[in-house]
Amino acid sequence: MKQIKFGLVGLGRIGKIHFENIRLNCENASVIAVSNLSLDNVKWINKRGVKHIYDSFSSMMLNDEINAVIISSPTSLHSEHIIQAAGAGKAIFCEKPIDLSLERVKKIHALVKELKIPFMVGFNRRYDPSLMKVKSDIKNGIIGKPQIIKITSRDPEPPSMDYMKTSGGLFLDMAIHDFDIACFMNQQKVISVYSSGTVFGNPNIKKLGDLDTAITTLTFENGSIASIDNSRKSAYGYDQRIEVFGNLGITASNNKLADSHYFVDSNGIHNSNPLGFFIERYSESYLLILKKFIYCLLENKEISNNSRVGLNALLISLAAKKSFEENRVVELYEFDN
Repeated sequence: MKQIKFGLVGLGRIGKIHFENIRLNCENASVIAVSNLSLDNVKWINKRGVKHIYDSFSSMMLNDEINAVIISSPTSLHSEHIIQAAGAGKAIFCEKPIDLSLERVKKIHALVKELKIPFMVGFNRRYDPSLMKVKSDIKNGIIGKPQIIKITSRDPEPPSMDYMKTSGGLFLDMAIHDFDIACFMNQQKVISVYSSGTVFGNPNIKKLGDLDTAITTLTFENGSIASIDNSRKSAYGYDQRIEVFGNLGITASNNKLADSHYFVDSNGIHNSNPLGFFIERYSESYLLILKKFIYCLLENKEISNNSRVGLNALLISLAAKKSFEENRVVELYEFDN
């Protein structure tokens, strides 16, 4: 069996998840090279027998043994690493977002298309088993045509201020996943976006020009609507729910709980809180998205969540940010040039 040999850049929490998923669960792939490691990560990687360790990503790209790369470096380095990997002819798996700049993402989309580079953006939630069942219900016509999509996405705690300074903000860092899922479920083009929001928590978030609470309405070309509510602070844990209402019924996915235990008394029904955070909640999806990427490379199949999907999600996120800042409905055609 042919093996996909990966180079990996970025060994933060997501990079380590990808590394371990390949090492422990993907018999037809391996990580043979890593680059740009901190001292602690050099020690971590040495225990796992990686063949090549590079000081720079560009040096790693000179290794002809590498078939594909996983880019889980900081967002500010994504476009640089993508361009180098594409130039070296490597297949690319890149964490979201591709970049925070619309112009750079457009250029990357054109580049990978021109060079015919297999490219997947890491919208892992598309591969969550529960959400895949929702998608299957829609595809099979069980609920008819989607009319209203409701998505709730609330984090248990906000990220650090240092992280928020470079993240791109709530819409580009957090809600971008939800915008992508809404489009994934509906398979319709978004034509307009309206967002409103505020800061209920740390006032320093507002000083950054960011917010911790928002509701966004997406209007699709066929008149269907998605309503997405986001919060960076949920007292009861990581809240991830979706409901799709169609003319024939509803398909939905509720929170995953820490366990299935519950008890009932005179005060009501009591069960566990939702799973801690996205690492736990979407653990299966991180493995399944990589397996899908590897399968597409081995079988020469088309990758559905490609650079066009990354560009679309960024467009919606930028429209949401603009809508919030200008307090108006933003039409997607405003970004055409």
